[in-house]
Amino acid sequence: MTPKLLIVDGDSATRVVLVALLRERGFSAETAESEDAALAKMREQDFDVVLSDVELPGAGVEIVGLLRRLRPETPIVALMAHAEAAREALRSGALEHLVRPFESEAALCSIERALERRALEQENRDLRRALDRTRTFGDLIGASPAMRDLFAAIRRAASGRANVLITGERGTGKELVARALHFTGPRAERPFVPVRCGSPDEDRLESELFGHGATGTRASTAKNGLFARANHGTLFLDAVDELGSALQEKLLHALQNGQIHPVGTATPVAVDVRVVAASSDDLERSIEEGRFRAELLHRLGAVHLHIPPLRERPDDVLELAEAFLRRHDPTGRHTLSSAALRRLATGAWRGNARELENVIERALSRSAADVIEAQDLPLAAGTPESGRSGDEAFLEAAARRQLSLRTLEERYIDEVLRMTGGNKVRAAQILGIDRKTLYRRAERRRALASQAPTPAV
Repeated sequence: MTPKLLIVDGDSATRVVLVALLRERGFSAETAESEDAALAKMREQDFDVVLSDVELPGAGVEIVGLLRRLRPETPIVALMAHAEAAREALRSGALEHLVRPFESEAALCSIERALERRALEQENRDLRRALDRTRTFGDLIGASPAMRDLFAAIRRAASGRANVLITGERGTGKELVARALHFTGPRAERPFVPVRCGSPDEDRLESELFGHGATGTRASTAKNGLFARANHGTLFLDAVDELGSALQEKLLHALQNGQIHPVGTATPVAVDVRVVAASSDDLERSIEEGRFRAELLHRLGAVHLHIPPLRERPDDVLELAEAFLRRHDPTGRHTLSSAALRRLATGAWRGNARELENVIERALSRSAADVIEAQDLPLAAGTPESGRSGDEAFLEAAARRQLSLRTLEERYIDEVLRMTGGNKVRAAQILGIDRKTLYRRAERRRALASQAPTPAV
């Protein structure tokens, strides 16, 4: 494409000479005689380079900043009669400067350098966008080969109609995969309805899934279920492995026939729903043990997507850590030190991305400084090179120091209290003891501390 330039100059003779020079060299050029005219042109269209006088009456070098704010990606060559204005123009954002009178070749060289700079910056932006596309898919984040393969599989599956089964350990992001499938596919404008299948009240869950008819003489008591709410959209069945046998049979019937039977009714209702199910359990083993129906697995798993655990894709740990840091620190004030990054990279992450996010959130609450250090990370956040968990390393260190069980218990209680900001109700919940027990232990420790001998000085 022909490069398009804007010439901003209060002298009409200069504008005429520059336009003729540029058009002779194959450029397209427009002109503006004042700051207001230049800003109006910049609002209307994009220019590859701007040549602007920075000594315009009533404007001065401030015009550079104004133009840059309108079009940050457009390089500016500053024109001036006095070299003293060069430093301020460059500080304001000009890429080059030309002092009058200047040779035609000098002007053309400045313009070429500005065009090269713009092209390079555009190439860098394109590369960053391409890289971001390979590292993210919806709310999913990952640069590892395994995650890139998963992103490609989601793209392939998204356009289809077949039901999808997502497997992976807890905390790997199965609902995020389900949402990516829905919002990338043709049903994106239709409802996405999530439901957790692990309800202890199966009768209530059946009513929630399939709806129920009117009770008594009141038609107003009839209620549509989640299948009806997801009609023409996607129903996400999380923890489908936890469904009881009776609900498994009703779900199988709905998938086979494209119809549901609301509780208490004999009339089937047709539904057009894409079902995406998720399981943290091994469904093949559940079938062998008689806990899951093989026919239902075949209906649910026409397409199977598996999310690898975080420990199998260490390349993604730091990507996720940075993303979680941005999520929980929108001010961008905090950063992770190199030692903290090393500790995160060696984590076992049995709780996967969910555990990692929790660690980052807790570290932000623990760190008083802008830089989060390794010691700000909870103990379970890292493992030694041997691959053992941070908990195991801590226990081994405690054993080497021959800490008593009471000392270990007291230190853990202190850490939980500190982490909860002294909230004894929350601390008791984490410790698995009642609040009165926690108060009694705190009182006992204070009493023992008061009886301790005063050290000699």
